[in-house]
Amino acid sequence: MSETWEVLLPKEIDPSGPDSISDFANCTGMDEYDSYDDALADIARYDAVIVRVAPLSADVIDRADDLKVISKHGAGLDNVDVAAATERDIVVCNTPGANAQSVAEHAIASLFGLRRHLHTADRHVRAGEWDRAAFTGRELSTDTLGLYGFGDIAQKTAAMATGMGMRVVAYDPRKPDEYFPEEVQRAERFEGLFERADAVSIHVPLTEQTHHSISTAELRALGEHGVLVNTARGAVIDESALVEALDAGTVGGAALDTFESEPPGEDHPLFGRDDVLLTPHIGGVTTQALARMSRQAAANVRTVYEGGTPDSTRNAEGLSGADE
Repeated sequence: MSETWEVLLPKEIDPSGPDSISDFANCTGMDEYDSYDDALADIARYDAVIVRVAPLSADVIDRADDLKVISKHGAGLDNVDVAAATERDIVVCNTPGANAQSVAEHAIASLFGLRRHLHTADRHVRAGEWDRAAFTGRELSTDTLGLYGFGDIAQKTAAMATGMGMRVVAYDPRKPDEYFPEEVQRAERFEGLFERADAVSIHVPLTEQTHHSISTAELRALGEHGVLVNTARGAVIDESALVEALDAGTVGGAALDTFESEPPGEDHPLFGRDDVLLTPHIGGVTTQALARMSRQAAANVRTVYEGGTPDSTRNAEGLSGADE
């Protein structure tokens, strides 16, 4: 094919992906516009979009007259109106597994940090203090880790956890029994995951079913010594219920990499708490993961350019010609 495509890129992307499609693509970064809104206002000129966090709403997609593919730089598609794209016969795909190792490592690091009070101990020492007893921690090897969801990231998290001697239990009704390795027990009930675990790590997409699925009852079941780790999507947790549970002492703490609204407001009620470890949605932000996501997102664009359908297409059944 000799046609040149116009491709819109995120504000920040590893150059290896765009470089890999430079033979047919004229790439423009959102950073070349004054704002996301300005970039999306110009959507009609683009054949493809590689997107990270910019919201691709139905209104934006309806104005994308030439758009053929939306390739997510990452896994979660909650910022893309997939139904609207499907109506326009636009391929929607992502890069599953590209950041799995990085996010899994961040989940385990967050659990370590929370259990050993690393965030508060650091501030303590910087303030010129030295009260070792105030930071008595808890060994992870004596805990049971619960995994909410058992996809690529959760599987890598499980491997790290079992390697440290932790017991692992997972809940994922979408997966068949044979999907769970011998060292990972399956929780048949959602509530049972929280009853059995000392720490729960979240690894599900944000959907109508998972929105606020962790609330008062789940936190109470996790218990006063239990902790929650979220490297998935903030709105999976009912943040108001979490604040109430922390205030009441019915749950031990939380490590959050994601929030329902990002960035959270300056007066967020979790900010003043020592029993919460907070990071700015950086689970998948490593040099290696960013390069893999860039290359895979670009490879998806190439596949569509060449007339194919990427393996990671999330709306394949709704596209014209799907049954051919």
